[in-house]
Amino acid sequence: MILSIESSCDDSSIAITKIENLELVFHKKISQEREHAQYGGVVPELASRLHAIDLPNILNECRDYFDKLKAVAVTNQPGLGVTLLEGIAMAKTIAVTKDIPLIAVHHLKGHIYSLFIEKKEIFPLLVLLISGGHTQIIRVNSFENMEILATSMDDSVGESFDKTSKMMGLGYPGGPIIEQLAKNGDENRFDLPVPLRNSKQIAFSLSGLKNAVRLTIESLGGAEKMTQQDKNDLSASFQKTVKLHLIQKTKKIFQTEPIRDFAIVGGASANLYIRDAYQELCNQFNKKLHTVDLKFCSDNSAMIGRYAIEAYKRKQFVNPYKIDTLHTKKQPNKTLL
Repeated sequence: MILSIESSCDDSSIAITKIENLELVFHKKISQEREHAQYGGVVPELASRLHAIDLPNILNECRDYFDKLKAVAVTNQPGLGVTLLEGIAMAKTIAVTKDIPLIAVHHLKGHIYSLFIEKKEIFPLLVLLISGGHTQIIRVNSFENMEILATSMDDSVGESFDKTSKMMGLGYPGGPIIEQLAKNGDENRFDLPVPLRNSKQIAFSLSGLKNAVRLTIESLGGAEKMTQQDKNDLSASFQKTVKLHLIQKTKKIFQTEPIRDFAIVGGASANLYIRDAYQELCNQFNKKLHTVDLKFCSDNSAMIGRYAIEAYKRKQFVNPYKIDTLHTKKQPNKTLL
């Protein structure tokens, strides 16, 4: 079995996965949403302190599996440095004391492998990754070959939902809140600008939309003077505009990419409104849509463990005594994941 650890942001999570048949035999995640909600977003230092408490508590529940471990895996990049180090420190300790291999997992590759939890891989595959920190379309040819076709120039989808919610005084995390309010809103009430609508560039940008939301809130007298219907309607209008932006740029890629299988991953992929829009687009282009089980859309250790199985088969291990091998770093080539 492989024990996997995820601590890239504000979710403490540990999983244990069988190498031979991909069975997820243990998975637990402790969310910090309540602790960070009062600040309207994640506070890195607070998140790190909570990981230091929660990860050992979860690990204690895994003791019955310790004798069956063949490797330990941990998210090492990208993410918040102070929170990544909590998981890395635990993983290194386990690797050294049990004398088993250590596997470093790229967080975004983990999200791609959330599609394959307890399942076999499907390649080639086009993937839309929408999360709190990233918005990308990736061509996944194989485990070793992943190419970024489009990425965000500024804000991510998840971040824009959080900031929109915060500007209206609605709380954190913003994604589920905005989606829920939008169900009772008029998505055509506010004419928000679709980012890069007239640009041939295949990229994503949400900073301008976020500013348009801010100006709309100010025109209504500020968040404190907005009625509940105002908030419902602005949530729906914002969500619709994000959808149009994503669909417009994805459509351009669909027009040239013959790959039939398409997937949506990442925390924001739990938005059912966006999922429905992509189902329609896939039907239009005769592509098959793959989605992640809702409980595995956000950060979790099960996806890290699933990726780690493939890395284990290829003996892609790192030296636990060399900290620099697990240090967060930028990719040398921005088009390769």
